[in-house]
Amino acid sequence: MEKMPDHSFISTAQGHIPIVDLLTQTAPVRVERSHLPGVVVAGHLCLDIFPDLSGVPEGQFPQLFKPGRMVVTGPMTFATGGAASNTGLALHRLGIPAQMVAKIGNDPLGLILREVLHHNGLELETGIITTSDTPTAYTVIISPPGVDRIFLHFPGANDTFVANDIDYRLLEEAALFHFGYPPLLQKFYQHGGRELVDLFHRAKKTGVTTSLDLTLPDPAAPAGQVDWVAILGAALPYVDIFLPSVEELLFMLRRKTFDVLQEASGSESMLKLVTPELLHSLSAQMLEMGVKIAGLKLGERGFYLRTADEKALAAIGRGGPANPAAWANQTLWSPAFVVDVAGTTGAGDSAIAGFLSGLLRGLDPRRALSMAAAVGACNVEAPDALSGLLAWEDTLARIAAGWERHALTLTSAEWD
Repeated sequence: MEKMPDHSFISTAQGHIPIVDLLTQTAPVRVERSHLPGVVVAGHLCLDIFPDLSGVPEGQFPQLFKPGRMVVTGPMTFATGGAASNTGLALHRLGIPAQMVAKIGNDPLGLILREVLHHNGLELETGIITTSDTPTAYTVIISPPGVDRIFLHFPGANDTFVANDIDYRLLEEAALFHFGYPPLLQKFYQHGGRELVDLFHRAKKTGVTTSLDLTLPDPAAPAGQVDWVAILGAALPYVDIFLPSVEELLFMLRRKTFDVLQEASGSESMLKLVTPELLHSLSAQMLEMGVKIAGLKLGERGFYLRTADEKALAAIGRGGPANPAAWANQTLWSPAFVVDVAGTTGAGDSAIAGFLSGLLRGLDPRRALSMAAAVGACNVEAPDALSGLLAWEDTLARIAAGWERHALTLTSAEWD
């Protein structure tokens, strides 16, 4: 039976709940940054280099970008990129104290990267490790209007980042530890993911709540050839919150399904072919592998969430839910907000920051999920990963003012 709920509702397996009830009538009291729990964000870090392609007519990219052609662009923009930066700076913008841990080179690109971090918040760069052995990672992001991004990436110092590079004393003082992009961190997917397992095992010993995000591996690259089922099977028992995109998880856990959906979708996104049954099955697999809070990012289709039982949630550490009973055994799907998309760089990282901010501020899962969708939507209104983001209170106010959502069309009896 086809169901198309009003865009002002968040959908759950038990029905549709008005967003106004979730975000305005029970909105949290404004809290100063210094009183909020802190987060250590670690993992992939690089310098993002954006040529301004806003002047390229929409839909004309394939015709213009050919050998021998000159394409006139706008100014070049430098920004930090990667999970450590994107999620860390987004948390910082949302009022959550964030400490960043990553590795860069002792070179001019590293100096630019540090300057960007310093501009956004001095405490964010104190955990950055500088090496003279390997250059700083960078990504040239080709993002013309109406076309998905193309990345030209040099991994640099990220290829030498290991579990021992993290000062675990920082985690003893934090509420939550978030780690991002192991497919872009060579040491963390080699040897059966030994470094990844070691990292999260040691992190859990500090009492911190752990969180993991992925990125889609290049099928032709070494990261696309490893056994991700085995790697995640060994690591996820130590991961409390797992927030990949559905494409990433399908690639890693169900490659045949990924290939079928990719072929069936052609040049379009496979997200339109993702069913509630598939999300239910994937989220169940995540919980069975040891995750307690399992989220799946769905791009323009929003954010899906499923949680473990109350006993499991009560044991996930200092950054866990303030009310585990309210978070227990939830199945939720929050539709995306309507925006004009300028770029999608860091959208998933921003959505994660919105979700983690809601969790650490004591929101219930429905409101935390809605904030994930809202912060991710703000992100895509700018070409880079940060400039579109609003402060926490301003994001709440935008939702309360009646920000429109995309209609969520469901065809599963489970969601009637």
